Amino acid sequence: MSILQRIWVHLRVLASAKRNRGDLAARLVRRPQLLVAQGTYETSLLLMGRMPAHLKTLATAKAAMVVSCEFCLDIGAALARTEGVPKEKLVALLEPDGNPALDADEQLVVAFAAAISASPAVVPDELRSRLEARFTGAQLTELAAEVAWENQRARLNQALGIRPAGFSDGAFCLIAQG
Repeated sequence: MSILQRIWVHLRVLASAKRNRGDLAARLVRRPQLLVAQGTYETSLLLMGRMPAHLKTLATAKAAMVVSCEFCLDIGAALARTEGVPKEKLVALLEPDGNPALDADEQLVVAFAAAISASPAVVPDELRSRLEARFTGAQLTELAAEVAWENQRARLNQALGIRPAGFSDGAFCLIAQG
């Protein structure tokens, strides 16, 4: 998926909110510096294209599951569907280890996302070695930034009480891993 396609997917999904549309913006507008910073970082993530988009999408979905952010689960499932990630892969995120619905790269990035989304965030040496053997430094940095930002989003949303917006109403939605 090209960078422009990914931006278009995000815009389409954001426009599909059925409720609580302005919750986060209403909070962030009170601190314009944070609103600009959030927007800048979100944009920079969308403009990076070294790591395949579907791997980043699966990794951020797993992060949202680990930290139990309802808004992130709602929008994450909608983004994944719109990007063409099959439902079977999303379901596999519940038990990814050895799951035949996920290929080796997908299992690797999901394990990484789970590791850095846990508290404390610890990436075992064996997992880091496998990641470094498979992905370039630029790809791994992009993936780490994407998952770390999902954790930031989730914790900010939870702290501010940001509610699901109905992106996944009537469709498969991710569930918290608890």
